[in-house]
Amino acid sequence: MSDLFNTARHLGATLNWRRDPGYEQRKMLSEQLMQQSELKMKRIDERTKQIEKETEQLRQENVQLRLQNAKGRQLLAKIDALCFRLESSSIPAISTAPDYKPS
Repeated sequence: MSDLFNTARHLGATLNWRRDPGYEQRKMLSEQLMQQSELKMKRIDERTKQIEKETEQLRQENVQLRLQNAKGRQLLAKIDALCFRLESSSIPAISTAPDYKPS
């Protein structure tokens, strides 16, 4: 009988136990902070993916610009070779000889 009494007394003490009054608030606050952190991490991941996509697009555009610049330099070299030859110039060559002859 005494075991039964001890068990009942222990059960009564357990039923009368009260939780820490701030526990529920701290638990809710902790859960909210976890949700906010998860949302921030999701936004950061999305932004990172967007930046990676934009970076790849810029790399491709840079390749295209380099190709266009190389073609432009080739065209300018051809124009220089065809249009600005010294022998076909309409401007007479500058003489390095003196203008007067000593007598």
